[in-house]
Amino acid sequence: MINSTNISKLQEIGIKKRLSALVQSRILKFFGHVSRRESDSIGRLVVQGKVEGTRGRGRSPMRWTDQIKSAVGGPLHECTRLSASREKWRMLVGRVTSALKDAS
Repeated sequence: MINSTNISKLQEIGIKKRLSALVQSRILKFFGHVSRRESDSIGRLVVQGKVEGTRGRGRSPMRWTDQIKSAVGGPLHECTRLSASREKWRMLVGRVTSALKDAS
């Protein structure tokens, strides 16, 4: 009997990790890497910086930091604090991406 669900097709062709889980993992790992840099690092300022001004009309675009906040489930300053410890951040990234993999 052939089941036509996405999960069974992925298992059939031997894909163990969903692309969305892989992308989410890399985004979170990069955020942790940049967040551990010195406070005056240009990379850190770009990633965590706040743009002044107002947004245009319509639906707000999904920003990179919005993805981080939704994956971790907290504000950006909390994500930055958590990323200070590599071990804790790695565990969090693993937990988030495994939940993403299991949910699909």
